[in-house]
Amino acid sequence: MPSHRRKNALIQLERFGLVIVWAAITALFAILLPNIFLTWPNFSSMFGSQAVLVILTLGLIIPLTSGDMDVSVAQVMTLSAMVFAVLNVDHGWSIWPALLAAISVGIAVGIVNAFFILFFRIHSLIVTLGTGTFLHGVTLWISDSRTISGIDQRVVDAVLTVRLFGISLSFYYAIVLCLLLTYLLGFTSIGRKALFVGKGRDVARLSGIAVDRVRFVSLLASGAIAAAAGIVFVGTSGAADPNSGTALLLPAFAAAYLGATTISPGRFNPIGTFIAVYALVTGISGLSLMGIDTFVQDLFYGGALVIAVALSQLVRGRQESLT
Repeated sequence: MPSHRRKNALIQLERFGLVIVWAAITALFAILLPNIFLTWPNFSSMFGSQAVLVILTLGLIIPLTSGDMDVSVAQVMTLSAMVFAVLNVDHGWSIWPALLAAISVGIAVGIVNAFFILFFRIHSLIVTLGTGTFLHGVTLWISDSRTISGIDQRVVDAVLTVRLFGISLSFYYAIVLCLLLTYLLGFTSIGRKALFVGKGRDVARLSGIAVDRVRFVSLLASGAIAAAAGIVFVGTSGAADPNSGTALLLPAFAAAYLGATTISPGRFNPIGTFIAVYALVTGISGLSLMGIDTFVQDLFYGGALVIAVALSQLVRGRQESLT
């Protein structure tokens, strides 16, 4: 019985280890910077400012769950944001038509990615790396390499200006998406099929699962959610920057893999992703408030990605040995 209890305790420690680390980081900076860090304005700023990254990463974990890697998500976000800005500012389109056009861009990219990956059987990393680079060129082309500001104020209000408990609405959009994906990936047949496909396509195919259909839907959803992140980004900044997406790709992967080490270890999961984003941001914010230079972001995200991938492989290997 003691060994059984010890095993259960270790499992729970593994599930909530990142939460404990997050709490420890928070406590550390609360002690070091009690009058600055441990304030509601600081926390509300952190929560609201990272909503775009949360949404982008939630889109990323869908194809990761089904065994594909979509490195074009950041450029899909940037292109969709730019399409919305160009149509809304330069061409005078109202909000909803411009929004639908921007989301359609993300869906179209998802279809193109799926076509080359599934029809030509090219590795998803190669395809999405190519499409991401191509999309960056398209973004620079349609924007004339300039930042477009002057977005409709109603979009800014709906994302940033209007606040609930002092936190911008973008944070609550991220929470809603997180809960929706938690349900879809954890409690529906399509979510279970995606997980099964990600663990082994050949076994999934022999079990009667339409593997290509699951992968197609995953890539389509990734593009659509990345485009939605672009809309939120436009509302957060009030402008569209043609180079903004590049800086978010590494943080998104770091959060995705780090999130796979908690809550449901060994699986990409929305709640773990949400926790990972804010655990990383808490550390970066604390160090920035202490006067550490901005290079700390690269140290945190780069180091977190390597460590998270290593930990996720260890967890997956242990689970496979148990089965």
